[in-house]
Amino acid sequence: MAALKYLETASSDQPELAEWYNSLADLYRKKLWHQLTVKLEQFVALAVLQAGDRLIQLYENFITDFEMKINLLKLAHFAVIVSRQYSEKEAAISYLQTVIEKLRSTREMRIEEPILYVRMQIAAFKLEQGDQKECKKLLDEGKSTLDSMTDIDPSVYASFYWISSQYHKSRQEFAEFYKSALLYLAYTTVETLSEPFKLDLAFDLSLAALLGDNIYNFGELLAHPIIKSLLGTNVEWLYYILQAFNAGDLARYQELCRVHAAALNAQPALVAHEKKLLEKINILCLMEIIFSRPSEDRTIPLSVIAQRTRLSIEDVEHLLMKSLSVHLIEGIIDQVEGTVHVSWVQPRVLGIQQIKALRDRLDGWLDKVHTALLSVEAETPDLVAA
Repeated sequence: MAALKYLETASSDQPELAEWYNSLADLYRKKLWHQLTVKLEQFVALAVLQAGDRLIQLYENFITDFEMKINLLKLAHFAVIVSRQYSEKEAAISYLQTVIEKLRSTREMRIEEPILYVRMQIAAFKLEQGDQKECKKLLDEGKSTLDSMTDIDPSVYASFYWISSQYHKSRQEFAEFYKSALLYLAYTTVETLSEPFKLDLAFDLSLAALLGDNIYNFGELLAHPIIKSLLGTNVEWLYYILQAFNAGDLARYQELCRVHAAALNAQPALVAHEKKLLEKINILCLMEIIFSRPSEDRTIPLSVIAQRTRLSIEDVEHLLMKSLSVHLIEGIIDQVEGTVHVSWVQPRVLGIQQIKALRDRLDGWLDKVHTALLSVEAETPDLVAA
């Protein structure tokens, strides 16, 4: 009866939440554990409960009474939410470790799933304490657990990839952050995220795409709804820079750099990697030159590339060698003829304009095939009559 007594007292102390507490009490009395879990999920998400220690009190005085009777992954979700109300990280970690011990004591099947979810929150707290080594250890163990399991709940994947992304962010490992953050989004419903969170993540993803090693495909990011969070904000310029990179539009990029010089200079990472950014957009410009040409016309004069990229012939050769070394293209450079023959270019996610260009090329190819067919029919004897 202690659980009901707590709800009664809480209802008196917080009359604005009385209806909620009454509903929880009614479901508890009827032992409708699933319906109670659903109601609790809605309740703990209320903004009014996020301050102070109300959720801690709710867990200690109410949820502990039936915690092993509800879905254990849902219990892990509740525990993680509650842990964020502890003012001291060590106290939060100690609380979560107690929850893990309780989960292990159940000896239920697939108990590793809720345990992993809780352990990822411990990893997050370790990272916030500056303990990257312990965070990495927990992530490595978590990856092994994920690899050994099947039919895993998306929330567990999302938790793992989010902590992984934050670990790489803390180490300024741009490419690894980019990969982990996109995987996090693959297991998350964007509509459930707050606008400030989406803006921060879109900003971080954009910087990581620009600065990450071997990231030359921006189409996937530009197609993701989260990137639209940049529009209408004071960092909208970043969205247009991504578009310029995706299109390999050097002139557009340089114009954006000129117009938004103050905003760009306020980002130390972009300033420190200015040469790297220029090299990357030149490579993307090269890929766009190749993509825009028919497959039978892939022997390109170096002078054409030099004109588009505004580089010397010598620098164009270095650009081609860089592109060949990271397997963005395959081909042969002919220094005598001053050309490069490209036999393959890395596939990528296309934007609307690039798809339209591809459609026009397919239409042209169909016209050629039709013309060839008419020519063959005109010159071929009438075999049907024979």
